[in-house]
Amino acid sequence: MTTLSPLLIEETLRAALKEDLGHGHDITSAALISPEDEIRATLNAREDGVLAGLSIGLSAFIVMDGECDIEVHKSDGDKINKGGKLATIEGPARSILAAERVCLNFVSHLSGIATQTARYVDAVKGTKTQIADTRKTLPSLRAFQKYAVRCGGGINHRFGLDDAILIKDNHIAACGSISKALDKAKSYAGHMVKIEIEVDTIKQLDEVLNHGGADIIMLDNFTVEDLTKAVQKIHEKRPGTVIEASGGVTLKNVQTIAESGVDMISVGALTHSVISLDVGLDIDRN
Repeated sequence: MTTLSPLLIEETLRAALKEDLGHGHDITSAALISPEDEIRATLNAREDGVLAGLSIGLSAFIVMDGECDIEVHKSDGDKINKGGKLATIEGPARSILAAERVCLNFVSHLSGIATQTARYVDAVKGTKTQIADTRKTLPSLRAFQKYAVRCGGGINHRFGLDDAILIKDNHIAACGSISKALDKAKSYAGHMVKIEIEVDTIKQLDEVLNHGGADIIMLDNFTVEDLTKAVQKIHEKRPGTVIEASGGVTLKNVQTIAESGVDMISVGALTHSVISLDVGLDIDRN
């Protein structure tokens, strides 16, 4: 699994810690805790799920105070159980408490994404279909959220507008037709750039197949019956073309969609409406 650059992690954590510190300090800890006090705390899972973002979250303690000592018990991508220990942190009490929420925010949110992704991946087991994310991510957190998708067993769609050419309905409308859009894309793209086009009817698909300029075809909001027909058409006329399904995908219908024979299913719900996994930090009182 590809990890994130430490530079990206530190930059994002510094911004998050600055946001939480407000005017520059934790007023509650300053009032209640002496600077020399030290504590030992454990990061615990409070429900079952798939872990993601542990190293990211724990880095908040290091960025806050280099004196913190951390012992890691689990790794990103691991299945975790309610009550399981994820990591132990020892060091200055003020620093640990100041970084606590930032750590929990990242671990809980990213583990929620990994857990949801794993549910979709499990739902399509037995098929060739892979589960992919989308660009429906939180601003400035796309790399982190897409990393969490990988932790859950999914794959990443494009990261940004510069990754690949993806021709959608508005591009087609602006160009005037599918053929014109594909012609322009082919003349612009270099040999390293893939071209994907979105279609939402069998008629549009036929135009794409007759043209032959797409490396990937996205079947958007097709019925299962039409998906099956579309997959057969693509295999017959343009074998080797990657087939993606999207639109209206849920855990209830994802298996049926996968059984149509598509190569991948892109799911916005992996990132845009995920529920955080419950993770907590508990101080060892012994």
